[in-house]
Amino acid sequence: MQPGVFQVPVFVYPTPITFYLEDQNTHKHVLTLYNPYEFPIRFRVLCTAPNKYTVVDPEGSVRPKCCIDIVIRHSAVSPANCNVTDKFRIHMQNHTTKQHPPMLQLMGKQDVAATLLPGRPTGLMPEQEEFQRLPARLDLPTANIVQQQFGIVRDHRQGRIQTPNYIVVVAAIVCIVALLLPTQGDKDTKFPVYLHLTFNLKLVFAFVLGMVTMAILKPS
Repeated sequence: MQPGVFQVPVFVYPTPITFYLEDQNTHKHVLTLYNPYEFPIRFRVLCTAPNKYTVVDPEGSVRPKCCIDIVIRHSAVSPANCNVTDKFRIHMQNHTTKQHPPMLQLMGKQDVAATLLPGRPTGLMPEQEEFQRLPARLDLPTANIVQQQFGIVRDHRQGRIQTPNYIVVVAAIVCIVALLLPTQGDKDTKFPVYLHLTFNLKLVFAFVLGMVTMAILKPS
């Protein structure tokens, strides 16, 4: 971290993600990046194997108390790539940094494991931690030494699929709605005062959302 830049948690759902060789419906997933903070953020998606994936909008910004969907598709589905865990890394950066030349300062990061498994939905996901340098797609300066080891993945518009349990879906929806409600102190809002949540309460909902994610992805 650079001097004067505070570090904040990064909230992304789901983590991890799993693709299955014989199930085309699982060849694409959606990561939802949440910004529960009072300020806008910039994000950047990096990957250890960019030639194997296509990603919609791997770089952009998220307004305060909003979220954005990042669609990921496995574009190298083959037996040779089975049982390999790649990693996506979400960098959250200072949106308002003013420097010359411009430089985005890293405020937080979150890793998301991505694994292709043989057959249809079944089995456990292996883990692998080695990151490799990737070719950069966009000409943006790096924030620190970690960022120099990654590159931007390619853009490609794809759809969304998720098939979680109904109960945990309801729990996830409740958490998402809570994160999108206004924060205490907001004045330009049509919501009644009792629906204004505290910042700490929103962090609790974000944590619960992460736990619900793990429940959805836990093998039966």
